[in-house]
Amino acid sequence: MRSGACLLDPRKSAKLAFCPEHRGAPGRDTRDGGRSRATARQVSYTDMADAPLLLRILIIGAHPDDADIKAGGTATRWCAGGHVVRLVSLTDGRAGHHAMPGPELVKRRRDEARAAAAVIGATYDVLDHPDGELDDRLENRREVIRLIRSARPDLIITHRSNDYHPDHRFTGLLVQDASYLLTVPSICPEVPHLDACPVILHFSDAFTRPCRFEPHVVVDIDDVFGRLVDMLHRHESQFFEWLPYNAGHPEQVPQGDDDRRAWLASRMRERIQPLADRYRDAVVQTYGEERGAKVRLIEAFEVSEYGAPLDAAARSRLFPFLPPDSRATSPVARKRWVDMPEEG
Repeated sequence: MRSGACLLDPRKSAKLAFCPEHRGAPGRDTRDGGRSRATARQVSYTDMADAPLLLRILIIGAHPDDADIKAGGTATRWCAGGHVVRLVSLTDGRAGHHAMPGPELVKRRRDEARAAAAVIGATYDVLDHPDGELDDRLENRREVIRLIRSARPDLIITHRSNDYHPDHRFTGLLVQDASYLLTVPSICPEVPHLDACPVILHFSDAFTRPCRFEPHVVVDIDDVFGRLVDMLHRHESQFFEWLPYNAGHPEQVPQGDDDRRAWLASRMRERIQPLADRYRDAVVQTYGEERGAKVRLIEAFEVSEYGAPLDAAARSRLFPFLPPDSRATSPVARKRWVDMPEEG
């Protein structure tokens, strides 16, 4: 089976893409291009005959916690539906602390990532590019191509290429630069190419230059917010040490574990809640007037024009937990010529 088959028949390709004997499968301590990968659990499918149509979701962040904080609630919904979610950090997180030295911190953050993914039944791969030093050199692009091809995702979620952190920007750019080349057989021929590029979405952000984030997909996470907090609670080095220190308020962090979790939940609610009001029109279009007015916590995503279009059929398949009568639409449509404007 060619690797692009996942875009055509998820039932048939799920076993091939994620069984332990397949190269790059979650659950093995493999090495891809010299990059060690940490995973949360083994995923094996031995009999797919009566299985539902499984989705493979690939969420690529720059650091170990980026994928969680931006898409952890939605990832929880996919995992709850039996789908396969793979979280990835392109860097090793070694710069994310004020006191702990790099190698010790790398190990700690890999362990935290595994623990966070295990909360929802996902996997977490942490590559070993040094934190703060990611760029768009050719070997990094090739590594991202191999990573995506080996995962055979139905959907990729990553950063936009305009963001405050250079690692975030280069992560988004690397995925963007890889998108077309995923389908070119002569590029990285050691990994079978895809027949078509999957849908690519971007995490939400508040940056306005050169363009504002557009909420093409919004997901209600009110009832899974606790699981999101549980994931982030595993990243102790970040949410209770480094980030409070970097923000100038380390004294605000409570000492007890239960108090820390409650403190984190309060801060995350304060962080996330404005999104629902900011994108209320999109929330109402997705969930209808009555429910849409009541939603308080969401995650939002923008469709990348460099991936496949998110038409109604793709939206229904990739987001099976959204209402089937949703009126939400995406402005990114399939084009006959990708480098020419549409007539009319």
